Amino acid sequence: MVSKGILGLGGAAFGLILTAGAALAEPARSGGTLTAIVQPEPVILTAALNTAAPTGVVSGTIFDGLVDYDRDLKPIPALATSWETAPDGLSLTFHLRPNVKWHDGQPFTAADVKWTLENVWTKIHPRNQVTFGKVTGVETPDPLTVILRLGQPSPAILSSLNSNGAQILPKHLYEGTDPLSNPYNNKPVGTGPFKFKEWSRGNHIVLERNPDYWDAGKPYLDRVVFRVLPDAAARAAALEKGEAQYAPLSPVPLKDAARLGGLPNLRVETTGYEWLSPWLFADFNVERGPLKDVRVRRALAQAIDRAALARVVWFNFGVPATSPVPSTLTDFHAKDTPAYPFDTKRAEALLDEAGWARGANGTRFSLEIDYIPYGDDFKRTAEFLKASLRRVGVEANIRSQDTPSYTRRIYGDRDFDIAITWFAAFSDPQVGVTRAYWSASVGKNIPWTNGSGYRNPEVDGLIAAVQGEADPAKRRALFRRFQEIVLTDLPTLPLLELKFFTVEAVGLRHGARGDQVYGSFRDFRFDGPAPGQSRASAN
Repeated sequence: MVSKGILGLGGAAFGLILTAGAALAEPARSGGTLTAIVQPEPVILTAALNTAAPTGVVSGTIFDGLVDYDRDLKPIPALATSWETAPDGLSLTFHLRPNVKWHDGQPFTAADVKWTLENVWTKIHPRNQVTFGKVTGVETPDPLTVILRLGQPSPAILSSLNSNGAQILPKHLYEGTDPLSNPYNNKPVGTGPFKFKEWSRGNHIVLERNPDYWDAGKPYLDRVVFRVLPDAAARAAALEKGEAQYAPLSPVPLKDAARLGGLPNLRVETTGYEWLSPWLFADFNVERGPLKDVRVRRALAQAIDRAALARVVWFNFGVPATSPVPSTLTDFHAKDTPAYPFDTKRAEALLDEAGWARGANGTRFSLEIDYIPYGDDFKRTAEFLKASLRRVGVEANIRSQDTPSYTRRIYGDRDFDIAITWFAAFSDPQVGVTRAYWSASVGKNIPWTNGSGYRNPEVDGLIAAVQGEADPAKRRALFRRFQEIVLTDLPTLPLLELKFFTVEAVGLRHGARGDQVYGSFRDFRFDGPAPGQSRASAN
């Protein structure tokens, strides 16, 4: 069962006026070009192999998943029209939609699902190696039926089957190749509402309408153009001038959100992120220098005022986090776990106890801080941490780099002390949280996994146990113990539960789904003539 309780991300607390105008209303108007902003530029265009947010935003409209999710995070049909779990929980059967074609005209079948699960999800994908860890076999009795055989029940699987969580690749284009270097990663062939047309690196990505899409009459748009605009001021200007009509994942500086939301041609939406439950955290490299000592990690945690971080840096588009399992996941979040309230005196005492006394210049030691290069908000987070640590005698140097360099440094070379990043927890912490603590991924250069280098056999055992536990009460107990241990050992410091927003044109309409940001653009359309379309041609 998909967990409920995901935060609706209401914007009233932030002084923004959000509208219900994004919901679909008939009659539909078709045609036109939607210009969206993606920042930073994706590394590749296939979310099956790279789970970074920019990749998901683009590829989610090229590919379909077996399911989509509604606002209550219940799965709804997509490439699978129906599914059922065996009474003993040891098999999961999907009935696929007939007459679906890949963009090159080849039929989509159960063989594509089987090949992707066996060769990508369980071997390469940073989340799905755990999510599908209890799958012992895949059967395809006919081209439209997929049966997953499970060694133990695995309820989290149904929480991660959309086009981002479990993207299906075309077997006929990937079989016999190295999936990580396959050229179709950057000229993807999917089953989704839009086909890949062009990628001008550093400039734009162009997608064109799929005329043979299985959802008859959709998509409404003729094309989608994703512009790459590294400069935040340029992104805001493009939205203000109507040169772009859609920009997800907090695309402008947070201080500008209220101003843009007050313009007559724009609105700021915080809905559509329910599936994500994003959390911001700092990875401590537990294999290096002073951070090997848990007392030092605890001291740094108490040196950081997370309430001030939320207020000053994130303009209250976030609340202080007390656990890696966000409070929005009410079925799993534990409240009575080890806590690290802001207390510089306690932080100083712990550092003294650990043997790191202040030197003649007042400094105890120095660290390197690397932040995910997704915008000024993450850079300012690094600057906030630097100032916080300086107060207790720890100097920090902030390093900037592009996304490939960042992921290689953190997840491959492990050449860092503190890394700032965010993960999506999703609707089940098995999908989005445990990957940050599972020891099997350490140092394998698999982005968005265990960056801290944390290894704890009991935690690994809990992660394995929760994969195969079907009883809701027992799963809650396992996750409670998981949180107790990782918050005691503190290889990562949860900082904030984030609230992302989208800036979009008032005349843009789209469907209401809980995974809108990573979902397809098949329901998007304009109230009146769309950009690039005359009023006479609108229908």
